[in-house]
Amino acid sequence: MISRRLSRLAGLAGLAVLLVLAIPFGAGATGPGHTLAAGTRFFTPPPSSGAVKQGLQLLATGKAKDALSLAKMEATPQAVWLTGGTPAQVRQQVKETMLEAALERAVPVFVVYNVPFRDCGQYSSGGASDTASYEAWIDGVAAGIGSSQAVVLVEPDGLGIIPYNTDINGNAESCKPDLTGTGLTPAQANAARYTQVNYAVTKLEQQPSTSVYLDATNSAWLSVGDIAQRLVRAGVQQAQGFVDNVSNYQYTGNSTYFSTWVSDCITYATSINPGDFFDCPNQYWNGGPPDWVGVALTPYAVWSDTATEQDLSTAGIDARYAGMLGSTAATTHFVIDTSRNGQGPDDMSAYAAAPYGQSASTVSVLEAGNWCNNPLAGLGNRPSSTTGVPLLDAYLWVKTPGQSDGQCDAAGGVRAWDYSAYTQPGWPTTAAAQALFDPLWGQVSPAAGAWFGSMALALLHNASPSIG
Repeated sequence: MISRRLSRLAGLAGLAVLLVLAIPFGAGATGPGHTLAAGTRFFTPPPSSGAVKQGLQLLATGKAKDALSLAKMEATPQAVWLTGGTPAQVRQQVKETMLEAALERAVPVFVVYNVPFRDCGQYSSGGASDTASYEAWIDGVAAGIGSSQAVVLVEPDGLGIIPYNTDINGNAESCKPDLTGTGLTPAQANAARYTQVNYAVTKLEQQPSTSVYLDATNSAWLSVGDIAQRLVRAGVQQAQGFVDNVSNYQYTGNSTYFSTWVSDCITYATSINPGDFFDCPNQYWNGGPPDWVGVALTPYAVWSDTATEQDLSTAGIDARYAGMLGSTAATTHFVIDTSRNGQGPDDMSAYAAAPYGQSASTVSVLEAGNWCNNPLAGLGNRPSSTTGVPLLDAYLWVKTPGQSDGQCDAAGGVRAWDYSAYTQPGWPTTAAAQALFDPLWGQVSPAAGAWFGSMALALLHNASPSIG
């Protein structure tokens, strides 16, 4: 395992090699326990083959500055994704990572991403075949971790995209997979998701030094009350807490407000007025029920208690929760994915102006798909368990920077484009080819999880704080 790590690092050459190998070993990891102490050292996995290849290309073409920045990105702690395999295979993968982390004297962050009907058949489709298979796979993860310290993030989108689900307002959601051959009814498929996530929480929290966080979508997706209700049903009160903004681009400040409100709502609806998630003030009505005053908060700028714009002011929501909770303190902790949120999300409005000239309806489709390979994205806060926010345990790089979100195109419903208004030489001219093309990047985007060199460079150039 050491030789595998060194052989991959060696591919960066020169300064890049020296930088990646120079991960400091001085600061020790925290001791046993389910909480993360300030100063926790997080594990840095070996660089991906795509990053090594791109680093060599950059050096060969005289772009040493970009190569150095790429090496710094790869030398930053990141999560290790566990996405399949047999129970024995995932156990071995985890054991190897635990050994590598021990050599770094660091705490690994794992993402378990193998739930049945994963991503509801979209770009990241897959997952275990049924509940029994998933539980056996989780057993393998737990066995691989053993008694050593680790962080485990449970099933990104797993509570945001649930088969045959109805939201808190009674609206049927769009995930309706084919259940032929599964023996499940829609109601059983829906209930199974909660059974699976609860099992993951219970099993992994049995490990003496594992901190488990459930996925809570992001501040521009589900309402506070909706995700709080799902988290409680999924077992968040038996876990360390939840993770916000996985693989997304929402501002860290907005994610902190949103996550704090989710924690407040969990406390209100479990300790003060049990079951009443609906009355939790949320980001879509800036004041919330029962009076429904205010306006929705915009995701395209940073929120603040002192903001004078209604769509940026959090003062009303904070005041409502303070009144609702009284002397009862919220206790559910959270972490935030800051791997790509340095510039926040993109409202795509630039494509309405010259030279693109795209219509309002086209821009609307682009905006709805801004979660997919955002061209303006930049690296965000470096991973750290020193946050200054009592319930915020850590900033983490959960999504692997440089990996594609998927083949973002018109065929997948996340891109739209009027090629008669704007095109470039070499762009496709037939409807069939245009349906598979990503005009925001001027190419066919790589599959989900594949290395996306253009996006890696954009993350470096747009990083905030700067990668250096």
